[in-house]
Amino acid sequence: MLHEIIIKKNDAGQRLDKFILKFMPSMPKNMLYKLIRQKEIKYNQKRCTGKEILQEGDILRIYAKEEFFSSPKKETPVIQTVNPLRILFEDDNFLFIYKPVGQDVHSGGHSAQPPLTDIMQSYLIQKGEYLPAQEQSFSPAFCNRIDRNTEGIVIAAKNAAALRLMNEAIRNREIKKQYLAITSGHLPEQKAFCRAWLKKNPDKNQVQISAVQKDNSWLEILTEYEILAENKKNQLVLVTLHTGRTHQIRAHLAFLGAPLLGDAKYGDSTKQEKYQCLCAYSLDFSAVTSPELKYLRKQQITTAVPAFVKKYFSAYKL
Repeated sequence: MLHEIIIKKNDAGQRLDKFILKFMPSMPKNMLYKLIRQKEIKYNQKRCTGKEILQEGDILRIYAKEEFFSSPKKETPVIQTVNPLRILFEDDNFLFIYKPVGQDVHSGGHSAQPPLTDIMQSYLIQKGEYLPAQEQSFSPAFCNRIDRNTEGIVIAAKNAAALRLMNEAIRNREIKKQYLAITSGHLPEQKAFCRAWLKKNPDKNQVQISAVQKDNSWLEILTEYEILAENKKNQLVLVTLHTGRTHQIRAHLAFLGAPLLGDAKYGDSTKQEKYQCLCAYSLDFSAVTSPELKYLRKQQITTAVPAFVKKYFSAYKL
């Protein structure tokens, strides 16, 4: 069966093979590349390799079984929630949202409430800014993620171009990400820039930290911290991330002798708090280089001072 597909704005900028795998999710990869080799997929009436970068208005002609074109697409439900989105900043391209403790960003987590992705997409559907039936391969998505029991700022992209640009800026470490944390114990210095290596243990959903790189499975991490206030048991710490690895702050501060308060997984045994005292507090865009994102240079997105700071360091003013 022949189908002709016209590439839309939110389909552009991605590889041809990746687009088809999204557009036809039930098609196995090996069949896709077989169709390409057999010239059953044509790109602007020419033979293709699958590596072509799509542009708006391009035409794909695909000869394949009808069953691959009729695969049901996931519907995005309109969600009515008692906890509406806490939007910190919004424009035509992005949503900067506060994520509370206990909220999963993506589906498949352990929270009883809907994932933040579904709530965000539902919000955009109700505004008329996201029309799932008209999209062939794109849905609004988050550019960053934080742990379920970490609170703070997450970035959602409303269109495909914005998603690519923000992801690139994050990969290039152009966005300054700062966190507020309370430690159980004391860090060795008042202010430090720390380098170490991290290795994931997926079976335990945990990571290990080493002062040296033992082999290529250990990834470099760079963590900067400054102690803002302290008492006999705890410190209020401002952490600047220069790399963004899994559980980086939690594991690195524990490695330095000061696990986060409430973080039993990485060594806090006080049981004073149910969840780790960690908040993705601030994003600074002054170093972004993309011309399309330069308008964000004047924006420093911050969330409200987290409750755990007020609880343990009520006298400190940020």
